[in-house]
Amino acid sequence: MNDRAPGSLAAAGGREIAMPTGVLTVHTETGEYPLDALVGFGARANAKRGFLFVSKVLGKHWPSRPGLMRELHDALAGQLPPALPGPVVFIALAETAIGLGQGVFEAHLRRDAGQEALFLHTTRYRIDGVPAIEFAEPHSHAPRQFLHLPTDAALHALFMRARSLVLVDDEASTGTTFRNLAAACRALNPALAHVHLATLTNFMGAQAGDALAAGIGLPVTHGAALNGSFTFAAGASFPEAAPAQVVGAAGGVAVGGAFGRAGLARPLTLPDATLDALVSGIGSGETVLVLGTGEFMHPPFLLASALAERGIDALVQSSTRSPILEWGAIGSRLAFADNYGEGIANYLYNVQPGQYAHVLVCHETPPNDALRELAGQVGGRLVHFRSESEIVEEMH
Repeated sequence: MNDRAPGSLAAAGGREIAMPTGVLTVHTETGEYPLDALVGFGARANAKRGFLFVSKVLGKHWPSRPGLMRELHDALAGQLPPALPGPVVFIALAETAIGLGQGVFEAHLRRDAGQEALFLHTTRYRIDGVPAIEFAEPHSHAPRQFLHLPTDAALHALFMRARSLVLVDDEASTGTTFRNLAAACRALNPALAHVHLATLTNFMGAQAGDALAAGIGLPVTHGAALNGSFTFAAGASFPEAAPAQVVGAAGGVAVGGAFGRAGLARPLTLPDATLDALVSGIGSGETVLVLGTGEFMHPPFLLASALAERGIDALVQSSTRSPILEWGAIGSRLAFADNYGEGIANYLYNVQPGQYAHVLVCHETPPNDALRELAGQVGGRLVHFRSESEIVEEMH
């Protein structure tokens, strides 16, 4: 795995990365977290945006240490304005930033347990019978996003009383997605008075940040682990890529809201009995990859964290629908069927079969052929999170 993209060179005040889809130039400000500590560079099969900042601390396209991820959650929670009016609604952007957003929300609860706060994450799926608003993430391969309103009456009331929005994503570039989501939320709750953006990297620049605040029509603050800017000169052609979104696909697996789609006002927990059962099969010195599936990211992070706290060498990562070329920070790619039933390709990056002594494939959907195919490719065990308190391993 190479976290410095081929063709990188030092440019005046920045870095230039020549990739198969174009040339990316990145300028960063000095900060606590240098660029190479946070991201590598990938090339995307996407004519809208042919590059990707491959995060090393999201647990998505790169295997990540849960301790470092938690450190970033705490750092971003610590950048929230101290006088942020409450209640506060935290919204994480699917699919990449779901785990990050839930981690920042829980870090905020640890810091300020007295403030009313609600967590939601956006999704590419619909929960049957639950009201949702739709907005667009224009540069994505899967541009349609949905935000479901809480089904619990108290959580719904909390959303409608909220004064501040904290929008969490891995990266800020143009700000268009934030503007679209904020507008959708303000249409439901006109009492919103402040928007705070929490991102690992902020590449908008001061001018785009001012334009975003004007577009949202509210005061906007921004906290990030790294600030800077970039430009991308697209190449003449792009590889063909399969669709990454089929909304309302026939035969799709019904999704629920228990883990964040329908709202949470508390941290998630894992049963001790589940941890005991999983730990019992792991030998001394063996490395474990806790693998989430698609949008199911935060519970696997909690599992990896709990294993690490018990002295186990654990990393966390997730599969994704995003098609990325095998280049630069993407050292390998596995493709497999879609366990959510949309009929689109899913991918796992930077994981080689046999690389880990144990792979725990964590999923919210019922066990199916797609999950068994993934488990077979990585030599993994299927761990089904039927609910927060009922977690079972499929036995072969």
